[in-house]
Amino acid sequence: MEIDRPGLAAFLRRRRESLQPEDVGLQRGPRRRTTGLRREEVAALCHMSTDYYARLERGSGPTPSEQMVASIAQGLHLSLDERDHVFRLAGHNPPARGSSSDHISPGLLRILDRLQDTPAEIVNELGETLRQSPMGIAVTGDATRFTGLERCLPYRWFTDPAAREVYPPSDRARLSRVYAAGLREIATVRGAGSRAQQLADIIRERSAEFRELWDAHEVGIRPTEVKRFTHPEVGALELHCQTLLDPEQSHRLLVYTAEPGSESYEKLQLLSVIGAQTLP
Repeated sequence: MEIDRPGLAAFLRRRRESLQPEDVGLQRGPRRRTTGLRREEVAALCHMSTDYYARLERGSGPTPSEQMVASIAQGLHLSLDERDHVFRLAGHNPPARGSSSDHISPGLLRILDRLQDTPAEIVNELGETLRQSPMGIAVTGDATRFTGLERCLPYRWFTDPAAREVYPPSDRARLSRVYAAGLREIATVRGAGSRAQQLADIIRERSAEFRELWDAHEVGIRPTEVKRFTHPEVGALELHCQTLLDPEQSHRLLVYTAEPGSESYEKLQLLSVIGAQTLP
């Protein structure tokens, strides 16, 4: 499959011009005259240089890699059909859809973009954090920085003691059961050759605690609605967790709120000032 440079350039330009700053979580300046987004804004959203993106819109430059195309598709808030289209224009086969996809739907992204002052994150069914709000990072740290197996929270939970430090010791035993039971349910649904089953096999080899829980065959152990966190600056936090599910992609938007007037509410206000500066 060859790249269609004129088609790719026209699609990117048209898509950029159709987006408004509010569509992608940006502020509109008082003297803004640009139709749609600026090239530098799109480049920042796609994690690439402005020059590189501008060359794509001009139909020049190197053929973008699959990773680069995926970043463009996410930065431009493309739907799955639009994502597949831009992959083909760039000369690549589209990635798989469904539970294995990291492409977040525009609807979930639009909601997350509006939660700048609220802890929130988008995760897939294996506990890989795909995107966080600024306050989400302030509460638990940047969970998108992990690579490989460490992207999965259940893997980190059973193999790295540091993953538990953000939760109070009294909650950790139940959380271990939640992660083991949840992974068993997903592995059963996805089948023997799935990523979920492969992940479970690897964790069984590396964690005696997980082996014991896995062999107990527990299912249906759900997280509590109120989640407790231990923050290094503001201390204990009790936050209510609400979940919005994208069934097509098996992605979940988790939104954490504190009861108004509570101690945790006041601590979140303080944390919005402190930000993520104290967390790794």
